[in-house]
Amino acid sequence: MTAITDFHVKAANGSDADLGEFAGKVLLVVNVASKCGFTPQYEGLEALHRQYADRGFEVLGFPCNQFGAQEPGNAEEIATFCSLTYDVTFPVFGKIDVNGSNADPLYTELKKQKGGLLFDAIKWNFTKFLVGKDGQVVERYAPTTKPEDIAADIEKLL
Repeated sequence: MTAITDFHVKAANGSDADLGEFAGKVLLVVNVASKCGFTPQYEGLEALHRQYADRGFEVLGFPCNQFGAQEPGNAEEIATFCSLTYDVTFPVFGKIDVNGSNADPLYTELKKQKGGLLFDAIKWNFTKFLVGKDGQVVERYAPTTKPEDIAADIEKLL
């Protein structure tokens, strides 16, 4: 299996971002949206980020507009929303597709490593993947899983 940290993705400003800069860290990779019922999870994600960042943990947010068109904004609008509404300090990357023929290769690998309950496709915004220090997916969480409910699993990996 390919390590998640071997991938390059699109940064919010459109440039290339090397996930290798997160090698050796525990990661929580989340497809996010600004106009979703789960959007308040940004607060919990930021709390996790602040609680564990100094111990080698990062939340990585990937905006996606594939579910109910709930992430319609451009990169600047998304960044402004995250900063002003939830004081987000973790990285939020460029908008991507997580399913279908245009799915970002990162998400193709995430789904390959940890399929879903009934099918592998991402079912909705705020699906979460916990990645160990080796760059491999350890667990996948449903959108309904609150960020604070993942804290014990993060602790085990740090």
